[in-house]
Amino acid sequence: MNVMNLFRLDGGKAVVVGASQGIGRAIAVAFAEAGADVVAGARSEEGVLATAEQVRAIGRRGLGLTLDARDPASVAAFGEAAADFLGGVTMWVNAVGGIIGRGTPNLIDMSPEDFDAMAAMNVRTVWLGAKAAAAAMEGEGAIVNISSLAGGAGAHVGFGAYGAAKAAVNSLTATLSHELAPRIRVNAIAPGSILTEAFLKLAKAKPEDLPPPADTPLGRYGLPMDIAAAALFLASPASGWITGQCLPVTGGRFFRREVRAA
Repeated sequence: MNVMNLFRLDGGKAVVVGASQGIGRAIAVAFAEAGADVVAGARSEEGVLATAEQVRAIGRRGLGLTLDARDPASVAAFGEAAADFLGGVTMWVNAVGGIIGRGTPNLIDMSPEDFDAMAAMNVRTVWLGAKAAAAAMEGEGAIVNISSLAGGAGAHVGFGAYGAAKAAVNSLTATLSHELAPRIRVNAIAPGSILTEAFLKLAKAKPEDLPPPADTPLGRYGLPMDIAAAALFLASPASGWITGQCLPVTGGRFFRREVRAA
């Protein structure tokens, strides 16, 4: 077989949760370009419908469905609807997550409610997504979870709950890879600083106003497509002998500066 064919997803049936913008949308589009039909899911109806339209413009079947990725009943119903539309599921990406608000308190100052909210957004969504994916996949499949550099190297001061949640995603990924083997492969991606809408909102800056990241050897911020390319690899036959891994996509950055959240 031509090795390039291993990176194709022809006939694939993909679900991307968190696909209304940013990394999730880039992954959905990349999967469609590689030959897969795609169901895009998120809370924003406008966002998922726009993503589905991009998928269809490529010539693949696309559907946008809303869900609350933190709610078991919502995720289960979404998974069933996605599998019904696609005729099964072979790939599932859990791309929901992020930082709630700005200037999150230090860990010892956080309220239990804020800590639980961070865990629900970043860990519970992955766990529920994996459950729905496993139920929808009748044959072999691949699950890709979006983690973070903060999950392995520690978070900026003020973002400790986020880092702890992403560390839990890494642990879930490793455990699920054993529980679901050999039928379903489970891997994660740990992005560095990616120029998404959420990142720029948090930074309160436009891309052209940001100086090059001094702690990133490749000298630039990442783009959503950088993560989409990694997700395509981990979902495709090209990574057929890889499971339980967390792939850093960070421009070479492997540590966190001691930076206090503003």
